[in-house]
Amino acid sequence: MHGRQSLHFLLFAAGGVLLAASLILLACARAVPGFAQAYALRIYPIFKSTIGGLCSLFPVSVSEFGLYLLLLFCLYYIGSHIRQPLFLASRGFFLGCLLFFVYMINCGVNYYRTPFSYEAGLTAAPTGAKELYRLCQLLVEKINEEAAILPERPSLSPYPGQTEDTPSPSWSYLREMGQLGREAMKNLGEVYPQLAGWYPYPKPLAISRILSVQQLCGIYSPFTVEANYNREMPLYNIPHTICHELSHLKGYMREDEANFIGYLACVLSSSPEFRYSGYVMGWVYAGNALAAADPEGYQTLRSQLPKAVLEDLAYNNRFWDRFEGKVAEVSTQINDSYLKAHTQVEGVRTYGRMVDLMLAYYRNQ
Repeated sequence: MHGRQSLHFLLFAAGGVLLAASLILLACARAVPGFAQAYALRIYPIFKSTIGGLCSLFPVSVSEFGLYLLLLFCLYYIGSHIRQPLFLASRGFFLGCLLFFVYMINCGVNYYRTPFSYEAGLTAAPTGAKELYRLCQLLVEKINEEAAILPERPSLSPYPGQTEDTPSPSWSYLREMGQLGREAMKNLGEVYPQLAGWYPYPKPLAISRILSVQQLCGIYSPFTVEANYNREMPLYNIPHTICHELSHLKGYMREDEANFIGYLACVLSSSPEFRYSGYVMGWVYAGNALAAADPEGYQTLRSQLPKAVLEDLAYNNRFWDRFEGKVAEVSTQINDSYLKAHTQVEGVRTYGRMVDLMLAYYRNQ
């Protein structure tokens, strides 16, 4: 009995140390100038190379199957020791603190690093409807160019024009997209050195419905340093989502900046599939902004999109509408609170900042 009590104490103490270390890291990231940036450049890459490198050896998402195994183990453990509350409490406390510590070293601190937009010399500034219209006009022109190229590669391009009858992507197609995504990010690293270096293989979730019901395209796992994405979502989303999630592995955690980095990686890619994905995603964000500022201008430009592209956009709306409900609402509320907790005070609305970054980027071209 004495030995068990000592073990309980050690687990509580070890958990307390991990919790204290996590809170100290968070406090330093928030309050100490330059701490988060130095951490992101010097310390985080060590964990990315070791943990991420190890998990990249597995062809499937380690975080996904690890989660399933952890849940099963916890259920078994609780059932086996249901009459030992102190036993469960000590181990549950230690596990929770350990996971929080891993989250902090692989994700939490990086929220407070220098923004990519600042490093890239991009400054968001007030804009008018005319400049926004010109951006959307450029996007429509690029979409038309890429949509005309895609049918030449039917084996790799099940879009534009996806409908409910379009076959689901094969694993070989997803592998191809993953490799093209890594190449796109490496190529972007030649333009922006802070994005240069090694990228792991982005992994589709085997049971992607877990993300769909939350209306999520992808997720970065700080526990395994993996880029995961939803393989059942509309196909034109996949390339942009891959690059978005890979940008997190460079320590850029802000969602608006990950969206923008993903956009740049796609439109500067050698792959027409990726360029199409990037320009269409750019149109979705900028087009929504234009629709609010200049409805007539938006309708004029939208009418210039090919029928197949409009089918892609319509299918996208129908797909996500299927998952409207309580689960999606709760997921959005949690995501909103999570972003605000990391000083993204606008919460999920910060995704709209991508338009400001796109405008700033094209001003510099």
